[in-house]
Amino acid sequence: MASQFLLNLFIATLWLLLQDEVVPQFTTFLMGFIVGIGILYVMHRFYGTQFYLRRVFSIVRLMLLFNWELLLSSYSVLKQITTPKLTITPGIFTYKTELKGDWEVTALALLLTLTPGSVVMEVSEEGDLFYIHAMDMEESKDAVIRSIGKFEQAIMEVTR
Repeated sequence: MASQFLLNLFIATLWLLLQDEVVPQFTTFLMGFIVGIGILYVMHRFYGTQFYLRRVFSIVRLMLLFNWELLLSSYSVLKQITTPKLTITPGIFTYKTELKGDWEVTALALLLTLTPGSVVMEVSEEGDLFYIHAMDMEESKDAVIRSIGKFEQAIMEVTR
């Protein structure tokens, strides 16, 4: 991925130098970068790796997904704490994940902990089992499991 990006920067710089402008312009460099993206997209199958912008789009998608889940869970928690009578039943449940590797497991644990209403209390030694505390087992457990599935899929798109 890094080599493709560096090659794209080289193509853009070469494009800028070959335009023979008295004062180099950023728009010329940007046009060279776009041309480089096209060249690299056509040639990416020869590198043996996926096209580098695919991973960038996956990272952006993961951030947008996290922001969306953050809004939904914040609304749910806000709704629960503003009711006159607090009727929550907190609890702990386990979730077995498909993710492998320290980076993937850590990213999922952080995304879940940053989402209001749930906290990852512990991860098993093997890294495949999460112990999660939910603020309301009846309502938020299903929402947390649904968001875990979305997060897992997005993390796998970024890392694999």
